[in-house]
Amino acid sequence: MVLVEAIILAVLAASTPLLIAATGELVVERSGVLNLGVEGMMIVGAACGFAGAWLTGSTFIGALFGIVAGTLMSLVFALMALGLAVNQVATGLALTILGVGLSGLIGAGFVGERITPAVHLHIPVLTDIPLIGRVLFGEDGFVYFSIALIVGVWWFLYRTRAGLILRACGDNHVSAHALGYPVLRIRTFAVMFGGACAGLAGAYLPLAYTPFFIPGMTAGRGWIALALVVFSSWRPGRLVVGAYLFGAVTILQLHAQGWGVGIPSQFMSALPYLATVIVLVLLSRARTGGSTAPAALGTVFVPDR
Repeated sequence: MVLVEAIILAVLAASTPLLIAATGELVVERSGVLNLGVEGMMIVGAACGFAGAWLTGSTFIGALFGIVAGTLMSLVFALMALGLAVNQVATGLALTILGVGLSGLIGAGFVGERITPAVHLHIPVLTDIPLIGRVLFGEDGFVYFSIALIVGVWWFLYRTRAGLILRACGDNHVSAHALGYPVLRIRTFAVMFGGACAGLAGAYLPLAYTPFFIPGMTAGRGWIALALVVFSSWRPGRLVVGAYLFGAVTILQLHAQGWGVGIPSQFMSALPYLATVIVLVLLSRARTGGSTAPAALGTVFVPDR
């Protein structure tokens, strides 16, 4: 039971940044925008989050630093892709390259430093329940926030008028504009929300997952978050399943190496990304009917002057 509990806790920790980042990107894509810069926003959020926590001694302030950093990065994307109508794919890729370089510059002075990781919840008696105690009542605030975030996004998208308008902008931006909705403004706020989530997801890594910062510590998690949005068919419920599934694959390769499985460690390390490719191929082959993707995804919208 101790081993099972340890594996579950490890899966939760590995899945949390994927869930937070993918939730933000889901909102972005539901508005009809494709932002491939999630990886860049995450790594900048990681660098700024660690810097903020190290300088102030507060994990909460560090998380705020990560959110602000991700939001500012997303505004660069919004300015280029929405304001100047630059190709969204090229802009997103450029944002990732910019983020990798910028994070190295910001975090250069913090490599090798350590901080106190995020505090875990502890409720007497409840946290000590075998197997489920630490899983339900012994996690850090990021884990609980990720669950609240996906529930809140589901409620916003499907139970509010504002969510309906956002989905309308993604499904048919021409009709939404004809009805008088400010499509560019709505998409800009969606992109900012996605950037904030990506920055928080990146900050989670040095603030809770590992209490130190190293360049490139996101290790492709931003790309996995992008794949998760497609895997979930742009639906919040499926996104939760996908995030924990991919987190389990990540932890599986670590435990397999620890158990001495006779498979090259390089192949095991590539398992999460191999699973991403396989899932995308299977989804592509299975999608014989209509797609649930926003119809205007990735298109450039220029309102009538």
